[in-house]
Parts: sequence; structure tokens; C-alpha cells
Amino acid sequence: MTAARWELTPHGADVGVRGVGISKAQAFEQAALALTAVITEPASVSAKECIEIACEAADDELLLVNWLNAVIYEIAVRKMLFARFEVHIEDTKLRARAWGEAIDSAKHQPAVEIKGATCTGLAVRRDDNGCWSAQCVVDV
Repeated sequence: MTAARWELTPHGADVGVRGVGISKAQAFEQAALALTAVITEPASVSAKECIEIACEAADDELLLVNWLNAVIYEIAVRKMLFARFEVHIEDTKLRARAWGEAIDSAKHQPAVEIKGATCTGLAVRRDDNGCWSAQCVVDV
């Protein structure tokens, strides 16, 4: 099995985010962490405060888009960045906790603002080795 990880891929003026994990939930966690990496170095973010996030959708792919857009919403409204995620998926419903801290421009040096997750490059799949990946392009 491949260790959990996140990846960023260039996509024109936007950025592709991908999460990989041993479960679908872990892949979603890593995809959300990739959002943080679009904005700043994830290691610079402290897990000081916990918030809860919930969403649902008709299928796994749309659930990923809704999940990432829910995280982007929390970043914008709470003016926070997140260092860690704990996701639970049951059927078409997702419940999560996210730990982070208020954005500090001097500490985090935010690179861009993410506008939203898109259906471009959207895929949630399990490979032959049982490893899950969850990916899409985010508009920056």
C-alpha cells in the first residue's frame, strides 16, 4: 500500500489537487490538505482550533467537489488555514473535523486565494492495489 499523501499538479492558470490514501476517507483528507498546500506550506499551519464540516452528494466525485468547496468556504469565512483533517464517509454523506488556525500573513505568506473546486479532472477511484485517489482542479 502507498502511504497517504497529497499532490499538486499544474493546470493552466489553475491547480490540480490530489489526495491518496488507503481508504476513500483518507484520500479526501489528503485532497483537503492539498488545498492548504496551494495557499501555503502545510507545515507552517498549527492545529490549534477544531471545526466541524458536513456535506453530501449523489456520488463520490460530486462528494469530493462538495467537500473541497466546504473547506474553501470555511477558509474564506473563518479566515483560517487547516493543518489536519479527519473525514468519515457513509454512503453519500461526509462528516469531518478540521484543525487549524487563523491566517497570519507574516507566518503563512499566503500565495493565492482558492475560488472553488471544479469538475475538471474530477476522479475518485480505487486502484488494483486497493489504494484510493481523489482529485480535481481548483480555480485560483
